[in-house]
Amino acid sequence: MKSHRSNVFRPFSATRAQARTERPLPLTARMKARQSHKIRELAEAIKCARFVTLDEQAKALGLSRSTAWTIRKASHKASGLSASIINRMLAAPQLPPLARTKILEYVEEKAAGLYGGSRTQRRKFAARLSIEKLPVCGETESTLVPEHNGITGANGERPWVIPDSRSGS
Repeated sequence: MKSHRSNVFRPFSATRAQARTERPLPLTARMKARQSHKIRELAEAIKCARFVTLDEQAKALGLSRSTAWTIRKASHKASGLSASIINRMLAAPQLPPLARTKILEYVEEKAAGLYGGSRTQRRKFAARLSIEKLPVCGETESTLVPEHNGITGANGERPWVIPDSRSGS
């Protein structure tokens, strides 16, 4: 009796299939997953501060209900939270301290390029922020430095820039 190929046990195929499922995600997918995780941490911080309903969360964040819903579900567009949304959240009077910390961590990580984006995109993002001084995230040194050309923004603050490794800043 002839055995058909389909009936033959091939352990090598099973090993290959298992190896395919254990491959690490591509870098861009890992960066986006990290970004979504940080946004989920922000949503959890709001929830832990006893802002349970969507209306309460939107008010605490200083955002519309639809934007608060997007943050709550961590389903923000590919580029993540914009500088204008971050500025509105940081200006919200009811923003809980833990949520503020999560937002500042997000800003630091996004400006450092941990969520992707070109140097130009990150520089523009940092320039649009209304943050007096960006905090240092964890034990790492900040990747942003104030621009020393005397130019200030419309609100009188100095813009933050990502140092160009070629200029020695």
